[in-house]
Amino acid sequence: MHAIRLHAFGPAENLRYESVPDPAPGPGQVRIAVAAAGVHLIDTAIRQGLPGPYPTPELPTTPGREVAGTVEALGAEVDPAWLGKHVVVHLGTAPGGYAALAVTDSARLHEIPANLDPAEAVAMIGTGRTTLGILQFTELGPDSVALVTAAAGGIGTLLVQYAKNAGAYVIGLAGGSEKTARVTANGADLAVDYLRPGWPELVRAHRPTVVFDGVGGETARAAVDLLGKGGQHLIYGFPGGPVTTSPQEQDERGITSQLVLGPPMLQRAGGDLRVLEDRSLAEAAAGRLLPAVQRFPLADAAAAHRALETRATMGKVVLVP
Repeated sequence: MHAIRLHAFGPAENLRYESVPDPAPGPGQVRIAVAAAGVHLIDTAIRQGLPGPYPTPELPTTPGREVAGTVEALGAEVDPAWLGKHVVVHLGTAPGGYAALAVTDSARLHEIPANLDPAEAVAMIGTGRTTLGILQFTELGPDSVALVTAAAGGIGTLLVQYAKNAGAYVIGLAGGSEKTARVTANGADLAVDYLRPGWPELVRAHRPTVVFDGVGGETARAAVDLLGKGGQHLIYGFPGGPVTTSPQEQDERGITSQLVLGPPMLQRAGGDLRVLEDRSLAEAAAGRLLPAVQRFPLADAAAAHRALETRATMGKVVLVP
């Protein structure tokens, strides 16, 4: 089969499209003919050898932890009913998704809802579960004003939809006219180009009640400054650098700031990320959440990484073998 292999940590060009032996499923495992593989910003950090929430892999390695496709082979002790099923799975801490074939434990599998294609299913098994995990920390309704950073991205797209469905007034931040047009089309009440000087003045009168912060840096700091009394700052990413508010500032302004990824999210989900995966797929199957997807050929994984790192993408980035 063909797979993307990383032999040395470093730039995107280190991702190589190579021919490797087919993997064999072990006891309790299945082999999936991959139709779509998710690309995550964490993948780019792992590729560089940076520390993060996942262990540093031994090299060479095949990156990727989100795949969808068809079960084509079974290991021992696997229910034969899985053979031929269209499935989606988050591989957890075991990489191997950037490939034509991937092996995983059968206990991790979800059947793909009939109205989702593999790329959309991949978006929901990773990005979707994270979105619903973030939303555990707030209650949105008609009195809410939700400010979504990176609103044209994978998580941002779903946050905008969820908030709008809940009746909130939704403000989406994105960089450039093409992305803000996408945010408007996705249902935001106000789409703002954060690359334009003075953008906070377009938002100030609306007084956000919650800031969904996936970017950090100056943009996030300006967004937090717009929060009204009782407002929430929910942090789920900070590629621009972390933005923190001191206990004194939080007390004086009557706001809260919280990192919601990792143990806090898992605790809210009852200690089981599969709960969020099930909810995510159900929301997509019902048409309430519709993921945005940007596809790249598997062989162009390096280009996908470069585009993601330079914020040149819209929606969830997916590799297609």
